[in-house]
Amino acid sequence: MKYVIVEAGGKQYKAVEGGVITVDLLPKEVGDAVTLEDVLLAVDGKKVVVGTPTIKGAKVQTKVLEHYKGRKILVFKYKARQNYRIKTGHRQRYTRLQVETISVE
Repeated sequence: MKYVIVEAGGKQYKAVEGGVITVDLLPKEVGDAVTLEDVLLAVDGKKVVVGTPTIKGAKVQTKVLEHYKGRKILVFKYKARQNYRIKTGHRQRYTRLQVETISVE
């Protein structure tokens, strides 16, 4: 099985050819091609290549499938005996990427 560990937006993701990964929102349109060049680790069967910190010349070609919002997270702040209550929510925006090709030189 061939897979790589890539970094996008300060987070690390496991990418497999033909698979789908979900990253934080990228400023791209649906259908655009995105190249992820921060490849930290590549595994092809028993062959393992570890970057220092990244692998030179390694790329992951992806395509934007959709943009969507995650589930709502509620934030409630409260201070006793101060009549202080604040309730807010947050919905993180994500981009779903289809991994097309992985190339490691």
